[in-house]
Amino acid sequence: MQIPLISNELDVLCALLPPGLNADAALRTIELGCGSARMAQGLLERMPQADYLGLEIDAIQHARNLALNHPRMRFVAAGAQAIPEGDGQFDLALMLKSLHHVPLAAMDTAVAEVARVLRPGGFFYISEPVYVGAMNDIVRLYNDEGLVRAAAQDAIERALACAHSPWREVARRRFDMPVHFADFTEYAQRMLYPTFADHHITPELSAKVAAAFAPHCGPGGAHFTRPMLVRFLQKKE
Repeated sequence: MQIPLISNELDVLCALLPPGLNADAALRTIELGCGSARMAQGLLERMPQADYLGLEIDAIQHARNLALNHPRMRFVAAGAQAIPEGDGQFDLALMLKSLHHVPLAAMDTAVAEVARVLRPGGFFYISEPVYVGAMNDIVRLYNDEGLVRAAAQDAIERALACAHSPWREVARRRFDMPVHFADFTEYAQRMLYPTFADHHITPELSAKVAAAFAPHCGPGGAHFTRPMLVRFLQKKE
């Protein structure tokens, strides 16, 4: 089966949501590890009655999010393993490339916390990078995520398999996302020096990464695909 190329992941999410959740639905959404909340902004554009809470532990990104001043977006500095909200408050929870960033010892707690804050029948959309591909081969020169990405999938499996699990898996989706960098300078800014992590980049390591990046970069920049796997869970009623 050919793996589809998806440029806007919001299309994947909206296709998975039940048809009854139309543009007028008051969808109460929480995102754990929200980053810049870009996809959430698109979701709110499509669903004018929805509202959103984004949790982020990166202080720099959190300050940027607060500056958005969006009338239906609220942001809190907190992690997924300790969500500062009451039980059953949300219809939809999102984790976009963020479950593998939760500390290994706290992944099970994070998934349990999401179950706690979702209403019965609510949905959990988990999107994680697959550990393959040309861009992954470059990234792992300085940030090998093989262990944590596997651990994220294991945490989901444990949550589904445990006795009295609150979850059922509704769907899985596998797709590729295009990623473009104009040149190595842009790659370094976005990937080597993110605000949420220190990859301990030395001049020697930067040169090694640049050499691995160079064969992929032409007059139009470097074009990659990022393989993605979505797990779409529902909290049992």
